[in-house]
Amino acid sequence: MPQVRTVQVTFDCAEPERVGRFWCEVLGYVVPPPPAGVTSWEEFDRSLPAERQGSAFACQDPTGVGPRLFFQRVPEGKVVKNRVHLDVRVGTGLVGEERVAALEAECARLLALGATRVRLMEADGFDESCLVMQDVEGNEFCLD
Repeated sequence: MPQVRTVQVTFDCAEPERVGRFWCEVLGYVVPPPPAGVTSWEEFDRSLPAERQGSAFACQDPTGVGPRLFFQRVPEGKVVKNRVHLDVRVGTGLVGEERVAALEAECARLLALGATRVRLMEADGFDESCLVMQDVEGNEFCLD
């Protein structure tokens, strides 16, 4: 039987801490403790060569259930639709107007954090409604 592995979801971005803190708020994630020997992430960052400072950020599920998220600075900007995206599960078990109301309420909260609303995809007889959004750097995700 194959070994079950944990996964980390990695985001390429221009501003790792900004994007990471956005996702901390969206998901209720936390910033992990800094490495041994330093008292803060700021101290750790200052210990890096100048070109590496601010180049990465991470957050994790405080319950240990969800995957760790890692944000790494890359030189190029986003130019096309994501091939992989996160579905943030806010309407699980809800249908119809009740589901759309839950999606809209979460959308309003995330807009205040800097997200962008793209479109509501209404239930079609096969799939329930979901709301397509973008994070603070334009990466698509869905409220599902």
